[in-house]
Amino acid sequence: MNAEAATTAPFGTVFAPRMATCEYRDGAWQPWEMRDTGPLPMHPAAHVFHYASCCFEGLKAYKFANGDVRMFRMDKNVERMRLSARMLCLPEPETQTLDAMIRGTVRENDDHIPSSPASLYLRPTLIGTEPNIGKASSKSLEAMLFVLASPVGDYFKDGVSPLKVIVDDESPRSTPEFGMAKAGANYAQALRTIDAAKRDHGADQVLFAPGDDAQETGAANFILANDREVVTKDLDGSFLHGVTRESILTIARDMGYAVSERQIGVSELLDFARTGEAGLSGTAAVLAPIGEFIYRGESHRVGDGGAGPNIMKLRDALIDIQLGAAEDKFGWLTAP
Repeated sequence: MNAEAATTAPFGTVFAPRMATCEYRDGAWQPWEMRDTGPLPMHPAAHVFHYASCCFEGLKAYKFANGDVRMFRMDKNVERMRLSARMLCLPEPETQTLDAMIRGTVRENDDHIPSSPASLYLRPTLIGTEPNIGKASSKSLEAMLFVLASPVGDYFKDGVSPLKVIVDDESPRSTPEFGMAKAGANYAQALRTIDAAKRDHGADQVLFAPGDDAQETGAANFILANDREVVTKDLDGSFLHGVTRESILTIARDMGYAVSERQIGVSELLDFARTGEAGLSGTAAVLAPIGEFIYRGESHRVGDGGAGPNIMKLRDALIDIQLGAAEDKFGWLTAP
């Protein structure tokens, strides 16, 4: 399947032909290499299978109209993966090595980068590979780091159509104080709640608000916006410190919005939504508008139920930078 055709497939289901891999053994990272994308040899006793020693990242490379390729904020993803590795007690990837592996994956798959606004989604992944089922309370002394690439279009099947989001004030998305790690286990913990929301309400996502603290959805941060301000949850260990979230807030401040980062209760969230706007931010989702919240079985329309003008204004400003259609005034783009 060529790159353009791949963008019409479900997000993340088509893979570019080459991937980068690197192993950690004998107390050191080994030289990394490029190989054909495919199954990895793995012992069934590998630490990741039994004790969830896994973290990952997500970033995108874009091909401009003139053929130039740029990656968006790669340095932030490298930095966050190293943090996640430390939190999971996995061998910490060296900055230069991970940087080189991501760049190498982009270069090797140049012919599989679709034209903008589609992109090449990059998934650096780190797993514990030591074959030892007796290490429930010990870290893996062996690991593998790899970088997958996938040509993608929109994350949500209906593009930028307004989303239906369940507000859940009982279930946590992740283990308290561990949500800031981009760990596979955090996503697994949220799956049951999200699956029930999709099955029972036809929802697209769940906004987790345990303890009356609206934190994030199962796969994205969230923001509220109106003509004057942008509001979102303040950073703490309970949720992922999103690169797209930070980028949107930076753009909002530059545009003259008042930006507030603080705890948001469910009643305030729903009251704001009556006349304001809401959206989900993330590498895959970019900034997707929310048209409806459902809380305890009751529907709460967000604004007029459509894609709010401020959410779309911020989304367009971010995409213009990513695609090279606007000045990269913040220095976010990197050549492979």
